[in-house]
Amino acid sequence: MTTTSSSSKAPSAVKETVISKPGISKEVIDEMSKEINNMLSYAVYNGININTDINSLIQDSNVDDLINVHNLLCKNIAPATPKSIEFSKKLHEKSKSRFVLGSLPLVRNLIILAVLFLVIFIITGLSPNVNNDSLDKGIMHNNGMKLLLNIGYLSAIAGLGVTFYLLKSVSNSLKKGTLLPEESIEYMAQVILGIIAGLLLSEILSVYITDPNSINLFNKSVLALIGGFSSDAIFSMLQGVIDRIKSIFIPANS
Repeated sequence: MTTTSSSSKAPSAVKETVISKPGISKEVIDEMSKEINNMLSYAVYNGININTDINSLIQDSNVDDLINVHNLLCKNIAPATPKSIEFSKKLHEKSKSRFVLGSLPLVRNLIILAVLFLVIFIITGLSPNVNNDSLDKGIMHNNGMKLLLNIGYLSAIAGLGVTFYLLKSVSNSLKKGTLLPEESIEYMAQVILGIIAGLLLSEILSVYITDPNSINLFNKSVLALIGGFSSDAIFSMLQGVIDRIKSIFIPANS
């Protein structure tokens, strides 16, 4: 009797263990279904060809089919992602008007910065302290208000360059549906990097890439603009130089 009782309890114990085994939560499955619907809506709205293999998979609700549908749709809508589509959808839902600056704080902030840099550029450019001679002297031979105005002039040009680049980049991201919420922080940091790159190129590197006696207002202005517009390239160049120097003193692990 004792043996029979113990054997009858064993299957129930095994069954309880199987049921309590953790798996994919319902929240994850619901989120996956929501992303699938968003991607389908995005593809239909933008006229993107949808892989017809999802027709047979989408009828079922099992996890394997949902994952396969999700993977197929991610390939169809690339370079857009479920995250970027969800972010764009929220922006459109929050916007109560068609005024783009109200629904896109990132674009609004960049335009405000561009106008600010333009105002600084005009004000400093009108000053008699900003001229060919003062720019030729650079930061090493200027002082006081003259130095501040010259640095402000070059910084404003670099700022215009980087905001011009970022506004174009945001416009492309909106068209492709690849705009992400993290980019608002990244772009603000890139504005600072652009100003620094513009000053480096116009005030420091210009001495080594041009004849100091031939530096004038146009040359330094162009260098500041290029530095701001191509801050990523300037950073990559400097990083490449540092990596080469490190490779001399720190050999690669064999």
